[in-house]
Amino acid sequence: MSGKVGSEKVFENDKVIVWNFELAPGEETEVHTHEHSYMWYAVAGTTLQAFDEHGNDLGELDVPTGAVYSLKVENGEIEVLSEIGKGLRIPARHKARNVGPTHYREILVEYK
Repeated sequence: MSGKVGSEKVFENDKVIVWNFELAPGEETEVHTHEHSYMWYAVAGTTLQAFDEHGNDLGELDVPTGAVYSLKVENGEIEVLSEIGKGLRIPARHKARNVGPTHYREILVEYK
């Protein structure tokens, strides 16, 4: 994924960037940095494991199919604002691995 926040950019204008994001079981992203607050909709859920840029385990997040997450990016940190996952904080620079048994897909929308 070459440091991008999604697998494929599908739309961009002066207000948002929309990404398709997919991970096969066992697949992980490269280390990437979120620079904008964003939301995502889980088209096909799984369990994701997050790691900081040094490979330290930040824990697992169960992402159910149909879940919507809202996230604020501020001062190098991401905070989950949505009811699901509320209060979770991780570094804006991180990577994620699909540790579930099924293919994962989300639509991610960054706010410029």
